[in-house]
Amino acid sequence: MSIKAFVGIDNGVTGSIGVIYPDLGTSAFIMTPVIKTRDYTQKEKYFHRIDWHILQENIPIGSFVLLERPMVDPRRFVATASALRALEATLIVLEMNDLEYTYIDSKEWQREFFSSSVIGSKDLKETSMMVAIELFPNHESKIRKHRDGDGLLIAEYARRKYGR
Repeated sequence: MSIKAFVGIDNGVTGSIGVIYPDLGTSAFIMTPVIKTRDYTQKEKYFHRIDWHILQENIPIGSFVLLERPMVDPRRFVATASALRALEATLIVLEMNDLEYTYIDSKEWQREFFSSSVIGSKDLKETSMMVAIELFPNHESKIRKHRDGDGLLIAEYARRKYGR
């Protein structure tokens, strides 16, 4: 089966999705679709969940998906729980649509685009935004609004590494 698109998913409810269609020479940048849901605790509180219906609509059948491994840190329980919920919802969509996927650590794809002095620094998101705008100028306004271009950069990494 030939790959219709390369999809990069910056995991989490504040992440993004990049889609590159190599045969068409086009791309898409999508902020991760979320819905606001009432928390399951007794307190009146809300949290965000992946809107799997919209996620499913934005990942083409026949795509290869590169999924950033979620942050798991016991010292940051709420953020970790959110990341793992997002991952589970994303995996369900990918598996329901029989899409091929693999995981990647953030530092691995970042080495392709950033100098070692930027990785892990306070300038990381700004650099991600600027590199993504340079590579994908047609998405500049969306990238600037989101404040980084990680989803597109992950998709571009997938295209470079897994393109057949």
